[in-house]
Amino acid sequence: MSSKPRVLYWFRTDLRLHDSPALHAALDLKPECVYPIWSWDPHYVYRARVGPNRWQFLLDCQSDLSSSITKLNDKSKLFVIREAPQTVLPKLFKAWKITHLVFERDTDPYAKERDAKVIESAKEAGVEVVATRHGRTLYDPDELVKANGGKPTMSITQVQHAAEKLGDVPKPLPAPESLPDPGDLYLDFDQTQPAPEPDFNSIQRSGKETSYASLSGPNHDFAVPTMSELGLKPATTPHRGGETRALASLDAIITNEHYTTTFSKPSTAPTAFSPQATTLLSPHHHFGSLSVRLFYHRVLTTIQKPANAKKASTIPTNLIGQLLFRDMYFAAQAAIGYPFAQTYNNSHVRFIPWHLPSKTDPATSLITGDHVIDSPQAEEWFQRWKFGRTGFPWIDALMRQLRQEGWIHHLGRHAVACFLTRGGCYVDWERGAEVFEEWLIDHETSCNSGNWQWLSCTAFFAQFYRCYSPVAFPKKWDDEGRFVRRFVPELERYAKKYIYEPWKAPIKDQKEWGCLVKGDGKDDEGQGEEGGGGMKVYPKPMFDFNERRGICIEGVKTAYQVGLHGDDPKVQDGTWRELFDDNAEGPTEGKKGPTVEGQTGAEDGEAAVVVDADNMDLGVDQDEREAAHRGGENRGGDEEKKKKTTTRGGKRKRGQGTLDGHLESPRKRKGKA
Repeated sequence: MSSKPRVLYWFRTDLRLHDSPALHAALDLKPECVYPIWSWDPHYVYRARVGPNRWQFLLDCQSDLSSSITKLNDKSKLFVIREAPQTVLPKLFKAWKITHLVFERDTDPYAKERDAKVIESAKEAGVEVVATRHGRTLYDPDELVKANGGKPTMSITQVQHAAEKLGDVPKPLPAPESLPDPGDLYLDFDQTQPAPEPDFNSIQRSGKETSYASLSGPNHDFAVPTMSELGLKPATTPHRGGETRALASLDAIITNEHYTTTFSKPSTAPTAFSPQATTLLSPHHHFGSLSVRLFYHRVLTTIQKPANAKKASTIPTNLIGQLLFRDMYFAAQAAIGYPFAQTYNNSHVRFIPWHLPSKTDPATSLITGDHVIDSPQAEEWFQRWKFGRTGFPWIDALMRQLRQEGWIHHLGRHAVACFLTRGGCYVDWERGAEVFEEWLIDHETSCNSGNWQWLSCTAFFAQFYRCYSPVAFPKKWDDEGRFVRRFVPELERYAKKYIYEPWKAPIKDQKEWGCLVKGDGKDDEGQGEEGGGGMKVYPKPMFDFNERRGICIEGVKTAYQVGLHGDDPKVQDGTWRELFDDNAEGPTEGKKGPTVEGQTGAEDGEAAVVVDADNMDLGVDQDEREAAHRGGENRGGDEEKKKKTTTRGGKRKRGQGTLDGHLESPRKRKGKA
């Protein structure tokens, strides 16, 4: 009998053959056989919000990988086992006489919990686990945290300083030229059926979910499941997955040396489509169909060429900077764990009493996926935002693109996130993060949660007074409104003068252009027909943006002055309401408490929050300059210990005086009551 290793290689977020450190570790064992498997985890089928577009991208990646494996060994493929890894892997250890389990490390909270159970089962079965290699990020998130003093990475500067201690990003590894045969594929055990409820994805299904009908698939050939088996509605995205497509896209990007060298994220147009202005490689990084290390080194080689060096853009806005932002969020999540994706019990997220707050399970202190409707008006605004019926064409076009294609530009994400939270609706950022989780093809829990915290000014960034105008901002990029005409086709005939403010168009012109601005945008009225004449309808704006922006700024400013974070005892026991007036924005009603002392201005050793009226409309772009704000970045941020930049009685920044009447302190406001 052979004493060579029998390896079970467990694919997860590494759906590729190139630059796979874990796969190389498996092959370095010189195994007798290798079983490349994917465990069809019900956690993602039922408990994670995943829309049809991201499902299609995953199935593309799995099918492409399976074909690539077969090209190296016609006896092998990606063997999809339709059962949860926690229950099926121990059975496979015995059935296939496995000696080694190999997989790429994953620092997501659920993955850590899942892997700990699998590793324990492997030890009980006498199976050696090789899970020391990371491949999802440039740097191992856990090692970044250690190098950052054991704290979450809350800025690019912290990531860079920590990375210096870890050394250079390793060079990418080549794809293997051959793979060993798998062993006997006979399964002599019963399938453990998952519990299908609660099914967060039931709204995505138009048919019955049958992917667990058989352990090895309907044809008993371990095939990749189909959209039909999942009961899903058809995907509508033009963006498709797979390592083959990813490598071709990377080649095209690198071939364009000027684009690669001069790329600066804030300078790319959020209104560009067919093609988009950015690389659109992020979903490939998420599923692992493209190595981040390969991307990093090919970009680095290009920008370091003598002919390119002088014109090259720099960190944090260049392509390498985008990868560092990704590493920042991964490491922050690795340090904080499950609470990173919520406010409650999160030590690094500011507490703001938003509308539609999440419900929390008292047993786990984790959000449940449901929320409290404290305001029917806010719920209506949220639903209209989600489905692109706000009456603001720029916001609606972005949300419709997101729903149709599974992707929107980085600055588009900024605009819709700001609008939902601190720049219009005052709705909890966790509601927006859930919608992005559902619809994005590049959804990454760490990046999604981190970006929503950034844009809601609850962590990473604090310039809450700088908001994106749904009119002025898109005009900078697309004065003709081509983007709106593409995704809000009922307005395609509108004159450019009214394309971002159609409610201002004369009724006569509205009729001539075939679309009336009327109604409240409920249901599908915003895209419906008026009578029998074929007249289209687009909703009126759901609120006065300037008025709502002011209310939101007031609310966030008050929360900043109160100064609570998600792990504060007052947040956890609900007594935070004592620190807010009953009439403050959000669900603040209840017993009135004292106004926080010493918060009417910047005290010694504090940084002042300075309102900049000149920059309220157009917003800012996500780069390191955003982190150098006034008011302190957040707990653990670079600005936290810096001294104030504007003292009481000192010269105030130009434009602040025009807002003082509106942005007065809670103490002053309460004194007027």
